[in-house]
Amino acid sequence: MKLSNQALGAVMLALQKSLMEQTDIVPVLKGFDFEANKEEELVVSNPPIVHAGAFEGEPETDDDFDTNSTVGSD
Repeated sequence: MKLSNQALGAVMLALQKSLMEQTDIVPVLKGFDFEANKEEELVVSNPPIVHAGAFEGEPETDDDFDTNSTVGSD
């Protein structure tokens, strides 16, 4: 059996979440529930949820953006 694209994406999300939160990835991977799809590939029925937010130093609202400048050539 092989991992489906969905399962591979779930692994990548788990890695990203682990890196962002600076936590151990092993409990997330051990908690995955796998199922086989029609193509006999593994899919994850409970993929991790990653919440995207502003990083430190980045603007959090549209009001914080400078709208008076342009980048590049016209």
